[in-house]
Amino acid sequence: MKILVTGGLGFIGSHTVVELQNKNFEVVIIDDLSNSSKDVLDGIFAITGKMPIFEELDIKNEAHLNSFFQTHNDIAGVIHFAASKAVGESVEKPLLYYENNLNTLVYMLKNILKLPSSNFIFSSSCTVYGQADEMPILESAPVKKAESPYGNTKQIGEEIISDVCKVNSNFSAIALRYFNPIGAHPSAHIGELPLGVPQNLVPFITQTAAGLRDELSVFGDDYPTPDGTCIRDYIHVVDLAKAHVVAMERLLENKNKENYEVFNIGTGKGSSVLEVIKSFERVSGEKLNYKFAPRRTGDITMAYAETSRSNEDLGWKAESSLDEAMQSAWDWERKVRNLD
Repeated sequence: MKILVTGGLGFIGSHTVVELQNKNFEVVIIDDLSNSSKDVLDGIFAITGKMPIFEELDIKNEAHLNSFFQTHNDIAGVIHFAASKAVGESVEKPLLYYENNLNTLVYMLKNILKLPSSNFIFSSSCTVYGQADEMPILESAPVKKAESPYGNTKQIGEEIISDVCKVNSNFSAIALRYFNPIGAHPSAHIGELPLGVPQNLVPFITQTAAGLRDELSVFGDDYPTPDGTCIRDYIHVVDLAKAHVVAMERLLENKNKENYEVFNIGTGKGSSVLEVIKSFERVSGEKLNYKFAPRRTGDITMAYAETSRSNEDLGWKAESSLDEAMQSAWDWERKVRNLD
């Protein structure tokens, strides 16, 4: 059975490709290589012994995307990762984010609706909740006015998909609202490798420890949390990847209760930025050079998931601890930088 993974050479995409191949799906990847590298294909092959089909394609080009779907008209399901994903950058470049994340979604959906089997997994985010009133965050929590254009693209994306589901009974979609993915495959063949300055905490930590960065900036030490730093739900990327496979199998086996469903994908536990730093220092034996900096625009105080629905209804549960995720991130960084 053929599954298309857009953005399949990115951080979460590549780990999901591995888990799909482990379940014997035939995988086709499209990626524009704007924040990834073809070398990732070798890492996927090293883990699974199977080379996925790959096409370099910018899905902002609707004609090229249409042509791709005419060639691959036997796709049974689509997992859609391709998007710009940095909160801070989205505040600076809102139009880039609306074009990259919304135009492309519309082009994808127009093509998917022409397929005999229309199954769609959307890469959503806990940013849709904004600063939620209650912790942990339930799927039924109100979607609040987004704190950033990035968060807004995820909200609008969900609304577009929901509207399409209402008028297309043969189209099934699941939006996975994930919390904060970290870590790398335990083999260290694939991991998070941002081009340029990392936008996420953990690669910044590992690059600082590896000597690529002089120091780590912790944005804000005056949040109303026990240690003054932001709290997030950090989930191992392999656990997150497995959630996408479980969700796709749910659609392919017609186990979904409605043709549009939403699930939180997190551990259910919140960790502060300082706790993440301490976890890294614990597993690596490295002392991290960090300093406090002013708060970043668009950052919320606290977000961690209520996971009962994904555990019981979807049948998925996060298995790895924060320390295990940090260890895998450090193993990957050391391999990439030839530090062993």
